[in-house]
This record gives sequence, C-alpha cells and structure tokens, in this order.
Amino acid sequence: MATKYVFVTGGVTSSLGKGITAASVGLLLKSRGLRISVIKLDPYLNVDPGTMSPYQHGEVYITDDGAETDLDLGHYERFIDVNLSQASNVTTGRIYSTVIARERRGDYLGGTVQVIPHITNEIKERVLRLGGDDVDVAIVEVGGTVGDIESLPFIEAIRQLKKDVGRNNSLYIHVTLLPELAATGELKTKPTQHSVKELRGSGIQPDIIILRADHLVPDDVREKIALFTDVPVEAVVPATTAGTIYEVPLQFERFGLGDLLIRELALPSSSPNLDSWEALAQEIVREKPAVEIAIVGKYTALPDAYLSVTEALRHAGWAHGVDVRLRWVDAEKLDEADEQMISAQLAGAHGILVPGGYGYRGIEGKLRAARMARLERIPYLGLCLGLQIAVIDLAREALDSPDANSTEFDMFTKHPVIDFTPDQRGVEEKGGTQRLGLYPAKLTPGSRAAAVYGAEVVYERHRHRFEVANRYKPQLEEAGLRFTGISPDSRLVEIVELADHPWFVASQFHPEFTSRPLRPNPLFDGFIGAAVALRDGRLAAYTPRTVGVRDDEAVQAERRKAVEAAASKAAQRSNGTGS
Repeated sequence: MATKYVFVTGGVTSSLGKGITAASVGLLLKSRGLRISVIKLDPYLNVDPGTMSPYQHGEVYITDDGAETDLDLGHYERFIDVNLSQASNVTTGRIYSTVIARERRGDYLGGTVQVIPHITNEIKERVLRLGGDDVDVAIVEVGGTVGDIESLPFIEAIRQLKKDVGRNNSLYIHVTLLPELAATGELKTKPTQHSVKELRGSGIQPDIIILRADHLVPDDVREKIALFTDVPVEAVVPATTAGTIYEVPLQFERFGLGDLLIRELALPSSSPNLDSWEALAQEIVREKPAVEIAIVGKYTALPDAYLSVTEALRHAGWAHGVDVRLRWVDAEKLDEADEQMISAQLAGAHGILVPGGYGYRGIEGKLRAARMARLERIPYLGLCLGLQIAVIDLAREALDSPDANSTEFDMFTKHPVIDFTPDQRGVEEKGGTQRLGLYPAKLTPGSRAAAVYGAEVVYERHRHRFEVANRYKPQLEEAGLRFTGISPDSRLVEIVELADHPWFVASQFHPEFTSRPLRPNPLFDGFIGAAVALRDGRLAAYTPRTVGVRDDEAVQAERRKAVEAAASKAAQRSNGTGS
C-alpha cells in the first residue's frame, strides 16, 4: 500500500491546537493498527529553535538523534508513542540553507533559483522522505496561519503534493476558530468561512474542518459551515475545549473522525483499540488527592518553556492516583530573598524540581531551593542544570568555599566543579553544538535510579555542554553524594543521589522527553512516589517502585542506532577525554 498523507493547516489565529489535532489523528489511526509518521513544517527562518528564547518559542524538544525541535514533536511522541527524528521538524531556515548550499555547489547548472520550483521541491522532498514501506500514513502539520507570507511556500508545496502522490492518497484537514460573542452567546462562523476562502485561494479545498470552540457546537452551526465551505457535514468536527489535551482524541473518535479518515483515505478498516486511552481519560478526571510540586525556574511566566516537565509530572501523578498541583516559583525572586521568604515560597511543597536552563539569571535562587530540599529532606528532582545546581550547592559546603561554581556562571572560580568537557572547548557556534540526543548511562546496583529503572543501562536524551568535573568527585562522595549513573566509559556523570536522603536524585539528561501518558518516566515516577510519601508522613520508609524501561526489541534497536549516530557526531567534533 502506498503511503497516505494527511496535511493539517490552521486559520484565523495561531495556537489553535494544530499540533494536538495532528497528534490525535495519529493516535486514532495507530489505534486501528496503522503505522504512523509525523512531520512539522515551521515557517521561521531559524534553522531550528535551539537558539531561540523560551519566551519566543516555548520549550525546545529533543529527539533521540539530537535534533532541537518544535515542542509539537513532544505532543506527537506522547500521543502516538513513537520516537521521532530530525526529519520530523523542517524549518524555512533549513530549507533555504539546503537550497543555497546546492546553488553554491552548482547543482542547478547555473539556472535561476526560485521559490517555485526549488524551495517547494525541497519541501516536498522532505515530506516524501516520511513515506515508504514501513509507513502507512504520514501526517504533515504546517505551522503558522493560512495567509501568512511566511507559510506560503509550504502551502504551495502541499498543494502540489496532492497531484504528486495521487488524490486518493492525500487529505487536507483545516483547523479554524469558532469564536463566541460574549454579549449574545452567538457562535460566529464568518472567521471559518474566510479562513477556508483564503485556503481555497491557495488552491486547496479542505476535506475536513476542525472547529476549535470553547463551547458545544450545535448541529445547525456545523450545517451552516458545511454549506458555505463545500465540506460534508460529517466532516465538520468540533474540538471543544477539554479538561485535558488527552481527551481530544476521544472527542474526535466520538464524532466519527477515525472512521471518516479510514473511508476518505481508503485505508484497511479495523476497530480502534482505545481502551487504555479511555481508562487514562477516566483516571485524569477522577477526583483524587493531590500532591504539590514546586518548580523553581526562571521562565515560570511561560509554562510552555517547561511543557515536557509538567506533562511528565502529570503522567507520574496519574500512575500514582494523585493530582499533581504545580507551584511556579520564580528563581530570580529567591536570589536575594531572606530565609523566611524562601521558606514561604517553598513551604508545604511535597517535592521540589529544578529544571534545565542556561545563563546566570536565577542561579542563586535555584541553589537555595536545592539546599532547602537537601537539608529539610524534601523530595528533590534535578534535571540537567538541576543536577549541576545540586552539585554546586553541596560542593560549597564540602569544600568550605562559597566560590565553588560552574564556569558557565563564573569563568574564574577557584573550584570549577562544573566545567566544559574538552570537546566543547573552542566551540563558538551556538546552534546544534551541545551534547545532544540519546546517550547510555550505566546505573549503580542498589541505587534509587537502578531501583526505578530496573535496568543496568538506560538510554536518555541530553541537551547541555557542561559536566561535573571528575577531579572533585572524591570530595563530593565524602560529603555524601553518590554518582549512581555514569557513562559506560566512566568519563561523564549522568545521575547523582544523596546517600542519606529519602529521594534526592538529579540527572544530567532530560528524562521528561521519554515520558508517556501511559508509561511515565521512571525518575518522575520515583519522585512523585516520594512526594506522596512525604504528604502521607511515611517518607522515611519510602522505597521507590520499579517502573522499568520499554523492552520492545525493535524500539531498543532503534534507540541504540540513534546512540551510535550521536556518538559518531561527537567523535567528529573531538576525541578528547573527561575533565
């Protein structure tokens, strides 16, 4: 069977939920036994979002092969339960870079290079790479809004693709806003009509319209939109605001979207298996006790900067039968705060999490949060920078030196307990030059990390350029720090724990990127378990449960391949040794 292509566009306004729509479509099709791949086409000129501020773009999502990508890839992976690659995120910057490089090499034989056909052909080539014998349906989300100048080459490319792959092998889904006038309570259809008109002006007639609305959409509204957009009424599908994004696929299924996709694309018909997803949705809405987690970061004004972290916390919470309530703590406000204010900001939290980040801003506040978790025996989870923060804090005490620091924050510190690795020295470019992607970690038997993972070696995703300096490990161990996750060559620290603390665990990698709604990451599961134990007054006796890692051999082989690719990239940059 030839690969089928589903193109998802958006109109009226941005942030309508195209990514959730694409992810939900993928889940509905996968639940019917089909093999799915996904790609996001982003219209910005950056090569990737790796150097963009979180306030501009939200979280940078990392794939197994080390690509810095759009946060929508996180939605795809979590909903569809696939491991994507750099091929699944294409930007205008990447497209133009490739075309210009080809022009410089003379690949176009001196011809004039133009948006059509050269740019559009490159876009089509990237999309078509998703297809093949192992993919039944490729889902293509076009970022931005129909009518934006930036999006026009992508819109033109997907218009051409319908002819290239065949009309029976392609389908267009258009997501639009259905606003309600507060004064009258009337749902207005004109924005959707104009959006579809704009899409038609680009040569695309949508096959399915998704109506993003805050309230139930009456049948007469759907019929009106169907009439004016030339779309069958059954293909006008409401997407009303849900209590959780994980309810959206079930909402679509109840409106018959899954069966509609099967019919329109002439796919093999089979009954969907959504039992586990239905059970998850019931667990999410079920009234249950709560635990409160304080997230201490510097981008707390924009929760999307920590999207995968918050989702991973919720996944673990549902697995433990609790609601996770988030307390956003601005690290900068803790920098100069007195002890009373710090206690007020963090008091009552059942767990403290310090996420990843860059730059000096808010560092002292994060250090003080980690110190409080350490001294007051509050469950702690450090992610990337959160590990480095924990090491710096303990080092200042162990070395009796307030000067202990990372060279990222103080180039002249006398005690650089966190420092560049040799392969990062001399690196000047910012984008794509860090330690990125999937790497293995060897776990210490009997450690908390080994207990929750239930494995000797685990694979997790990284995004950083600073590491624990090995020469300080003896003093840190003497102070009670255990290095319970180490790279197989013993060069790099991957996980640290406090020996005398019920749950004080930090990882140099980002475990949030491998968490799934139905299968929480083991470190998050252990952390939430400890938070529940603190709430219930039994933390002193807490023993984390074994969650385990996915042992599907095909998946593991895929991940080992990604590790080998990442290692090859690193070897090309440097063949140095540890710090």
